[in-house]
This record gives sequence, structure tokens and C-alpha cells, in this order.
Amino acid sequence: MDLYQVLGVPRNAAPADVERAYLRLARRYHPGINPGDGVSAELYRRVQEAYAVLGDPDRRREYDRGASPAPAATIEATMAFEGFDFSSLAEGAAAATFSELFADVFQDAARRVSAPEQGTSLDITLQLSFEDAVRGGQFPLSVTRSERCGACGGTGHVPRPPVPCPQCAGAGSRRWARGHMVFSKNCELCGGVGQILSHSCRVCGSSGVQARSEVVTLSLPPGVEDEARISVPGRGHAGARGGSAGDLYVTIEVAPHPYLRREGRDLALTLPVAVHEAALGARINVPTLDGPVALKIPAGSASGQRLRLRGRGVPGDASGAVPPGDLVAELQIVLPPVRDERSKELLREFGRLNDIDVRRHLFGGAS
Repeated sequence: MDLYQVLGVPRNAAPADVERAYLRLARRYHPGINPGDGVSAELYRRVQEAYAVLGDPDRRREYDRGASPAPAATIEATMAFEGFDFSSLAEGAAAATFSELFADVFQDAARRVSAPEQGTSLDITLQLSFEDAVRGGQFPLSVTRSERCGACGGTGHVPRPPVPCPQCAGAGSRRWARGHMVFSKNCELCGGVGQILSHSCRVCGSSGVQARSEVVTLSLPPGVEDEARISVPGRGHAGARGGSAGDLYVTIEVAPHPYLRREGRDLALTLPVAVHEAALGARINVPTLDGPVALKIPAGSASGQRLRLRGRGVPGDASGAVPPGDLVAELQIVLPPVRDERSKELLREFGRLNDIDVRRHLFGGAS
């Protein structure tokens, strides 16, 4: 059977809409309202089964992915109708309707769903230097999150010597009348056992969780990008009622480098070259993350030309499946300041000896 059809809600219904549909149908088909009606009893059972799955976020996600709903204990109201008492008048606030009474019953039952809740996620930022982001490695990260209380195991209560329940005087149930109708239900304070077996955990204030600071070691591959988002499963906030913890999400912020920049797995820099080095060729040192490396500048190199140093970029992975990147040097020819007449004359002589129109292509080849 389609559990969404049982509750009469669309597949994208919000949790609040699912709960409202469940309460409405449970009131309609409850055996206390339809005594001896086998059809209503069967519909009531189906409504219970549907809500046991769709009311639990984790089980609902599994069901939406196509998993068959596993049999689960259905939610049962702990209040019982014991008959009528005509010794008093049913007037004013005491004259409650069935709808009002059973609305209280099932709202209370829904609140008592004991399914664990997934903990919330935790988002933090990790700032890395350019070098650390390129090389990768292990990075300790201080995290403060809600952790399950160790004193009570996340329940919010710790055992104590049994004492009679003061609310029900040890009976385990409470009996009262609304109008001429007499009802009884399990005592809420002791859970129907008639004794108080635990008290609030003083360590966590009965919340079941505690704030805890710890160090999480984040393993990053070489070449992690700026604004990358890394997930660490199970290291978020602890879940309620013993539920699994949420995930930790770490956003990476990479500081800029004075002269290097990322181009995928390559590192690039603008390399200043003197006029005579570009014209005649040279062998010059280029800075890398591992220290200076010699680079050959071919004679006649032009400004904007890109030369590569193989394997000097982002490191590859340990398996060799991802090769290392390169260091790309983009040449920028720099003209030194000409201050004396001798240098000026040499430049004029150079121009006369190399009488080439460098702007000829701008005019369609005309001189």
C-alpha cells in the first residue's frame, strides 16, 4: 500500500501536514469511537503504520528511496474509556466533546513518538595558506559541538532508588471524568509503573547533550580549492533521544600568494625578463614552492610567451592516478630606465640595424 495515500497527503507534504493528517484520521477510526467496527479497526491500524514511517524523517527518506517499510510498533494511546458517571452534571468546561477529548489523546501520543532525531549539522571555516592548500595534508581543527551526555547516555535522566510516584500515589494511572464520561490513562510522571526510577541528570540539566570542544583532524588532498566544502560525517551536533549525530561541514578559505596563482592543477606566475635576456636568451632562476629552479629563456622570446616547468605545480596523489601539475611562467619583457646618452645612442644604433616595422600587421601589410 502507498503510505501517502493512506494518510491522504502528497509525497512532498511537510512534517506538520503529515502529523495533522494522522491526528485527523486516528480520531476518525479510533476503536474507542467505533467499538466493534472491524473496518474502522483495520483502517486505524493502517493509519498507525503509515505514520510510524512517514512521521520519522529517517524512515521516510528510506521509504521515498523505495525501501519497504519495516514493521514497527504502532503508537497507541494510553487513555482508556471506562464508562459513564451520571452522579454529576456535565456543564460548562466539563462538557467536553469526543473530538476535544481524542484530540488531546493523539496530540499527546504524537509527542511521545520515541524515534531518534538526526542531529543538526555544524558549519565552520578553515583558513589555509596558499602553500598548505597546494600541498594538502593533515590539519587539526578545534570544534565546539553538542555531544551526547556521558553521565546519562543522552537520555537526560539517571537511575535512582525507587520511590512511590507522588502524582498517582503508586497506582501507575490516573482516573478522571469529563462530563459523564470517565477516563483513565497512564501516569505521565512515572510512565505507568507507579514508581519514580530516575531523576533529571544534573550534568546536562536533563537536556541529554553537553557542549564539548574537541580537535578534529581534517585530511585534505593536494590542491584543495578556495571555497571548497568538505564534509566529515558524524561530527556535527548530537541527535535528540539518542539519535545519530549530524555532519560537520568545513569551508576552505585559501589566502592569496604574493606572485603565484592557481590554474587548475598548474601554478602560474608572471616572470619579468630584461630586454637583452629575451633577445639573446638566458638561463634564469624561477621561484617555486620548493625553492628556485633554473629556467631557459629561448633567444627571441616575446612578452606574453608561456614557458613550462614540468611537475612543479600542484603535487599528484600518492597512487599516481592524478599526475602533478606544471609551473607556467608567463614572460613580461621589462625595459630598464634609460638615463645616460651612451645607452640612448646604443638603442638608436640597434634600431637602425634592425629596421623592422613591428606595427606592419595593423595596416594590412602596408609599410
